[in-house]
Amino acid sequence: MTHPREFTVDQRYALKVAAGNLGREFDGVFNSATIERFLTSSYDQFASGATIAQFLPLLAERFARQRLHALARVENRVNDGRPVVLFLCVHNAGRSQMAMGFFRHLAGDRAIAWSGGSEPGTEVNPAAVASMAEVGIDIRSEFPKPWTDEVVRAADVVVSMGCGDACPIFPGKRYEEWTLEDPDGLDVDAVRPIREEVERRVRALLAELGIPV
Repeated sequence: MTHPREFTVDQRYALKVAAGNLGREFDGVFNSATIERFLTSSYDQFASGATIAQFLPLLAERFARQRLHALARVENRVNDGRPVVLFLCVHNAGRSQMAMGFFRHLAGDRAIAWSGGSEPGTEVNPAAVASMAEVGIDIRSEFPKPWTDEVVRAADVVVSMGCGDACPIFPGKRYEEWTLEDPDGLDVDAVRPIREEVERRVRALLAELGIPV
């Protein structure tokens, strides 16, 4: 496997394109050095466990984009007043992905949802994907990712689902612990009740945040 810092020609080109995309998006917010640092470190987050190397630059770009948006909030470079909710579980492959899917579907652009895991898996649970598709929510394009300090610090609410002592604690954050069965290894029939409980909790959280659905 290619070492995280030993880029192939194709990977170097893809990362250059990604840096250009992020540079235009964050023009006037962050300089190119900051963008490249976040892009490269995001790449490294996935490189050691990646099974398909050609997807790495795309994953790195998407993760770096989330992290840069979070940093902009932490540093008060952006303040649009929207609440940010971070859903955390162990593998970021089932519960937290379903919760983020419901939150984004129900809240639209009135709030922001991110997710992460203490030990990210390699793919989103196929049974969770199929279960969400049954209610019209597509999470196929999501991917397991770790949490980072800037993402946690940017969140207004941190919802933990089985992270235990691994859950990052920062003063001034609202923390919630949702006790939900882990869908890992379960079929779609067994995941449906978990999905329904996740939806119920997400709707309750949105109501508490004053976001009607």
